[in-house]
Amino acid sequence: MATPSVSTSPTVAPTRTPALDMHGISKTFPGVKALDHVQLQAWTGEIHSLMGENGAGKSTLMKILSGAYTADPGGEIRIDGQPMHITGPKAARAAGIAIIYQELSLAPNLTVAENIYLGNEPTRAGFLADRATMRRETAKVLERLGTEFDPDTLVNTLSIAEQQQVEIARALHQHSHILIMDEPTTALSTRETDRLFELIKRLRDEDIAIIYISHRMAEIYELSDRVSVLRDGGYVGTLDRAEISAERLVQMMVGRPLSNLFDKHSHATERVVLEVKGLTDSGWRVKPCSLTLHAGEVLGLAGLVGAGRSELARLIFGADRATGGEVWLEGKRQTLRKPLDAINNGIAYLTEDRKAQGLFLDMSVRENITISVLGRDAFVGGLLNRAAMARLTTGSIEDLRVRVAGPFVTAGALSGGNQQKLLIARWIAIHPKVLILDEPTKGVDIGAKAEIYRIISELAAKGVAILVISSELPEVIGISDRILVMREGEIVGELGGPGGEEPTQENIMALATGTTEMVQS
Repeated sequence: MATPSVSTSPTVAPTRTPALDMHGISKTFPGVKALDHVQLQAWTGEIHSLMGENGAGKSTLMKILSGAYTADPGGEIRIDGQPMHITGPKAARAAGIAIIYQELSLAPNLTVAENIYLGNEPTRAGFLADRATMRRETAKVLERLGTEFDPDTLVNTLSIAEQQQVEIARALHQHSHILIMDEPTTALSTRETDRLFELIKRLRDEDIAIIYISHRMAEIYELSDRVSVLRDGGYVGTLDRAEISAERLVQMMVGRPLSNLFDKHSHATERVVLEVKGLTDSGWRVKPCSLTLHAGEVLGLAGLVGAGRSELARLIFGADRATGGEVWLEGKRQTLRKPLDAINNGIAYLTEDRKAQGLFLDMSVRENITISVLGRDAFVGGLLNRAAMARLTTGSIEDLRVRVAGPFVTAGALSGGNQQKLLIARWIAIHPKVLILDEPTKGVDIGAKAEIYRIISELAAKGVAILVISSELPEVIGISDRILVMREGEIVGELGGPGGEEPTQENIMALATGTTEMVQS
């Protein structure tokens, strides 16, 4: 299917001059064309969302606008109709541009007023900071935002949401009229997010042009007056509010429609690879659970948070101690006292928390991919086989389409989707018979999700038995051959498979919540 037609010019007050007009913007890093003749227009009094999968060029474009990067020659940036050569962050601020990064840039041991005036403090007698003026002017901005803290509050006592308000207050104090917000809700609660949205809408009504970067569809629907999409460093198009839909946005971002996102083909066979019999931790979190997993099968494990899904997976992997039950692999009973026992027998487990329990963030891409097979590939005597490490890393990067400048980049510098691919690459390297994936697409954008679904399908086609834990019902339905549902530490039902009840969101939730009768499709 062809990409849907999209508007390439705004419908918001076309007779006015746009607050921001970027045309032909390119950026080249060594060996990488990050942006290729990208365009973006934003108007005062609108929220213009910028979407695209990780690596599409969103942040690079915004860093050019905010002066952190310099664009390649040939493009043009106009602010209020005037050509602007942005040579650095100071020039961007002077042009009325402010950016609030996902990682906030405040001095935690200073007060709110000191942060707002940092580097631009008014003075008395030519050298003493005029703190009375700082407090007075800061109070005016805070009142405008409706904050619940005052100018003398130390920033390190504020919540993340309140610190974001300080960043916004600093932008308003600097008379910014173009405000860029990069994934601002990542660390916020639902209530804090709602309050932030109210503030963003109020700023829009005060004729500020807001560029909003997010991969969360619900936020895009609620906030956006228009949405522009980048893919692979290029401009795809712009949708007006009435044109915005999940189907169109997904197709623009990943190049295929939402209906084909999972591209599901069953590779399940009758050969049983993993059999779990009555596995339990004495009922503390997991009551006796039994399941079978076949070669080439993708078995979904659904349920509400706290149902015991991850806990069951950890028992299978040997990460937690089972007090009862058995694990059989290819017809042989296993004694799995620790994860290394599972790994040595071909069972791999991708944890839900990739940063705390999976990746070594300060280590390189190559080290993260190869760490589980260093001993296997080493020379006699335990010497590292660096040639084998290089081959494995190069092959993994190519096969899994990891977007990275090179094998020695640290894992912490990668996007969430590419970090997840690193972990999958690490487990593929051990040639697993069973691969357990716990929330494999958590915190990644739609493009990275599509890539991970592709990887899962390709592994199943090679005969790997895959157990997928997911809280996203469309996902678990879309990728699974069968679905087991857990409730309060028990497996309470099975959906799908030959002759099984059709897996629907209603039927999964009926089992997960204990409804007596499943909803008929």
